[in-house]
Amino acid sequence: MSAFIEETTNRLLPRIVLIACGSFSPPTPMHLRMFEIAKDHFEVNGTHKVVGGIVSPTHDGYGKKGLAAAKHRCAMIKLALQSSSWIRLSDWETQQDGWSRTKSVLQYHQNFMNNYINSPDVTATMSGYDCLPGWLPANLRVRKDPVQLKLLCGADMLESFGVPGLWSDADIEDIVAHHGLVVVTRSGANPEKFIFDSDVLTKYQRNITLVINWVPNDVSSTVIRRLLARGQSVKYLINDMVIEYIRQNGLFQCKTQL
Repeated sequence: MSAFIEETTNRLLPRIVLIACGSFSPPTPMHLRMFEIAKDHFEVNGTHKVVGGIVSPTHDGYGKKGLAAAKHRCAMIKLALQSSSWIRLSDWETQQDGWSRTKSVLQYHQNFMNNYINSPDVTATMSGYDCLPGWLPANLRVRKDPVQLKLLCGADMLESFGVPGLWSDADIEDIVAHHGLVVVTRSGANPEKFIFDSDVLTKYQRNITLVINWVPNDVSSTVIRRLLARGQSVKYLINDMVIEYIRQNGLFQCKTQL
């Protein structure tokens, strides 16, 4: 009976999908661990039901230093996600004519899910597609209530909103007002102060969920690339299959034999 009550309660919770945007060059365990941390937070607090996770790597046109070609980043993400039952890769961003603003990425995925849920004729709604995209979370149509897409990020992305010229105020407002942020931060950080100092973020702070990561992991893509270029081991820092893919394709000036 308790299991039935729990399931019934879960069905009544607002549904959300988490999306992480970035370079993922290469993907690290923390990139994916953030999804699990956020999902646990919502389940423990009983406020929302997380029904899917999406990893959206940026277009090659982003031009960031150390950015591997999109085909390689997508391949590495697929390998890293093989053990996940609910986080999926979306290559939509990489297939566009050029770099897409985060606002546009969120709008595309949100609109696609809305159309999929609300259309009585799936084939008509999906005209132009040979099949449903692989990033689409499973079982979205078992309920007709809306699913909200939220941007999952670390505190560094939140703070990047304050870098002059990096984000437009209109984009920040659209992302926070219409989608919302889930910010995974570390113990001792003070994202509340950053939100307080921003008029836009304060205005929509009800749409910002702060989640403390009590098990910090500082292994970044930058550190992985540096170790690989120096011929040092990255074993146990990233997925073994990703390491092998990097070695086979000679990515990141790899000199290590692992």
